[in-house]
Amino acid sequence: MSVCLFNSPPTLSLPTPSKRTLTCILDANNNWAKKTLLGGAITGALSINLLLSSPSLLALESPSPSLLQSQSEEYLCRQEETQQDFKVENEAPQVVTNEGIVEEAWEIVNDSFLDSGRSRWTPQTWQQKKEDILSGSIQSRAKAHEIIRRMLASLGDPYTRFLSPAEFSKMGRYDISGIGINLREIPDENGEVKLKVLGLLLDGPAYSAGVRQGDELLSVNGEDVKGKSAFEVSSLLQGPNETFVIIKVKHGNCGPIQSMEVQRQLVARTPVFYRLEQIDSSTASVGYIRLREFNALARKDLVIAMKRLQDRGASYFILDLRDNLGGLVQAGIEIAKLFLNEGQTVIDTVGKDSQYQNTIVADSAPLVKAPVIVLVNNKTASASEIVASALHDNCRAVLVGERTFGKGLIQSVYELHDGSGVVVTVGKYVTPNHMDINGNGIEPDYKTFPGWSDVKKHLSECNINRQG
Repeated sequence: MSVCLFNSPPTLSLPTPSKRTLTCILDANNNWAKKTLLGGAITGALSINLLLSSPSLLALESPSPSLLQSQSEEYLCRQEETQQDFKVENEAPQVVTNEGIVEEAWEIVNDSFLDSGRSRWTPQTWQQKKEDILSGSIQSRAKAHEIIRRMLASLGDPYTRFLSPAEFSKMGRYDISGIGINLREIPDENGEVKLKVLGLLLDGPAYSAGVRQGDELLSVNGEDVKGKSAFEVSSLLQGPNETFVIIKVKHGNCGPIQSMEVQRQLVARTPVFYRLEQIDSSTASVGYIRLREFNALARKDLVIAMKRLQDRGASYFILDLRDNLGGLVQAGIEIAKLFLNEGQTVIDTVGKDSQYQNTIVADSAPLVKAPVIVLVNNKTASASEIVASALHDNCRAVLVGERTFGKGLIQSVYELHDGSGVVVTVGKYVTPNHMDINGNGIEPDYKTFPGWSDVKKHLSECNINRQG
């Protein structure tokens, strides 16, 4: 099941926590397979967590209790592989029933849906709905899909909805890796972060090459990814369409390490347009950048544009977010960081799950320090509003134009087992100045284009007020 996070009506981003457990095993042909252990809601995937002892520890003459525990866990890991291998050879493939698809969608909402205050959702009514729907048989897949549509519509949330298999397949332009995987940072028992495959397009290049949910990514084109963020490594995976990238993965927690060559299949097109403009009666230049959406290429192409404009002498920047309805949450966050000083707040997120209860801050120096104007209108929404509010509240930019759309909710996209999907509201965000923009939007500083001297004065006064 693929899981991606996004926050605009038709868009997505990062994987969510999982309720389904996958344990890695070898099938009869020594290929890595997976056995699904159902235990509650089916909303993602995680490999089992077992500790393995190192060869150096095994050479000790007097093993410590911790060593004995590691050896025991290693034995259990191998024993489980053997037992599961036997089961896979003797079990028929699991059939996805119509009732199972409906229940899968119900469980996702039950575990992840965030009531934004405008819906009609309560745990009691949602439980009753499941009992009513599954009290009889569902005769066709089309009927199952229609039941899911009505079930989600009953929540009263305009952003939580069903995606047909054809609609879900169009989400490929938001695959930030280019090879059909979503990575998540998972701390191990020592506090070190591992990058695990927690979302996987079942017809994507990585899956075809042998990557499975729960695998750990170790390197990209020979570069060790230890200590890198999921977004940073996803950028390393990117490249021209139909070119190849070499990745090294560890299958599950018990499996071997394997290097594989994966062909990139980028669906996204560049959303960035830029040019250098001369200011009238001045020798100064302005770098104009239009960003149409926050897709998998947004940050990478924006960095290229900003560097080229700086090299050509841009003294000021205009970031045009008009008619940009949003896209990948993480792309919006990473783009905002390009303008902020280290430690400045990008956004605060809240949600039913603890992973959405975060204050996100810039973690490096800004790419540009020049004054910025952000152009906005009533179709500037979601991820665009994250960027606009982050730059505005941190006194890095003035907003010019119209009040923004006002969508402060975050959605996740989940792939169901028949190739269809559901989009579910899982979180919301507030601006660095603690403003809830959902349904409110952001009021611009200027309705018409100001002079650059006014922009510099406005930003200077903003910084003085923040420090005071």
